Amino acid sequence: MSIRIVIDTNVLVGALIGKKYSANRRIIELCLKGKFQPLINYTLFAEYEEVINRKEILSKCKRSPEEINILFDGFLSTCDFIKIYYLWRPNLKDEDDNYLIELAVAGNAEILVTHNLKDFAKAQLKFPQLQIKAPKEII
Repeated sequence: MSIRIVIDTNVLVGALIGKKYSANRRIIELCLKGKFQPLINYTLFAEYEEVINRKEILSKCKRSPEEINILFDGFLSTCDFIKIYYLWRPNLKDEDDNYLIELAVAGNAEILVTHNLKDFAKAQLKFPQLQIKAPKEII
């Protein structure tokens, strides 16, 4: 059985523009191999798509836009789409990140993978069953 996770956009971008053997890339690779079950919703999908197509991201990536889209499509094929029916509003420092916790709770994720550990640590509403970890902590 695979581990249900939510992957913050900064991890996906890190996998695209980072070093060949980075923890970010390993997380995505483990999703493609079925060890992790990534969760997604409309909001996260739109954010992924918008960010990976930014000119500054594309200029830092060694892959062509076509190759990025193929990789992204492959990653999306492993994702479990989750509908969120209840907004928990954990009141994070960055209001735009609240939906990641809501997605994780709605999809029964075990781990939210992000590089913004400090922002998530200051949530007013805590979910003890949800671990917030950096990619290198998981790998």
